[in-house]
Amino acid sequence: MKTTISLYSALAREGLWTRNQALVALLGLCPLLAVSTSLVNGLALGLATTSTLVVSNGLVSALRQRIAREARLPLFVLIIAAIVTAIDLAMNAWFHELHRILGLFIPLIVTNCAILGRAEAFASRQPLPLALADGLFMGLGFAGVIALLGGLREIIGTGRLLGGAEQLFGPVAAHWTLTLVPDYGGFLLALLPPGAFIGLGCLIALKNMLESKRRAASEQS
Repeated sequence: MKTTISLYSALAREGLWTRNQALVALLGLCPLLAVSTSLVNGLALGLATTSTLVVSNGLVSALRQRIAREARLPLFVLIIAAIVTAIDLAMNAWFHELHRILGLFIPLIVTNCAILGRAEAFASRQPLPLALADGLFMGLGFAGVIALLGGLREIIGTGRLLGGAEQLFGPVAAHWTLTLVPDYGGFLLALLPPGAFIGLGCLIALKNMLESKRRAASEQS
């Protein structure tokens, strides 16, 4: 039992922190940088990516004994493409306005190397429960970074947070927008592509600094 718990804890630690796909592997940067102009946009794409990772990992693991090794990569891409198409259609049906904003970046989840990489490196070699857990934690790690980056850019760029929340959470969230800096003129750079690169760079630097402090503390103890 302890071994199982330790294994899942290790997967959580890798997916959320030590091997975070956005901060360490630096995969999926195109949608991460393009869509993360607000917390809601980042969270929506992050959840879509997480769903894709969980379902694709599960299917690849469940079918791993039936997939010929020579054809595994094309089949993995086909599985991922089918899942993303289903998510794209579902978002268009239930979150139409948000789907219009995210646009092409939902279908582009297919090209996210992190998803294909986890299918090939982990899910195709592991039993179903571990594959599902790996997809969940890797997805949540990516979603957390893109949501955090989106929130920071939204605050710095507009002085507000949770703008357009009703597009993701429904009419109940129409008044969730928080004005953090009244009479704020805005900072356009934060909402432009250079702001995304600068913001991501700061997050990576912060993570590396925390890791350096943790290692230094471990060496001293």
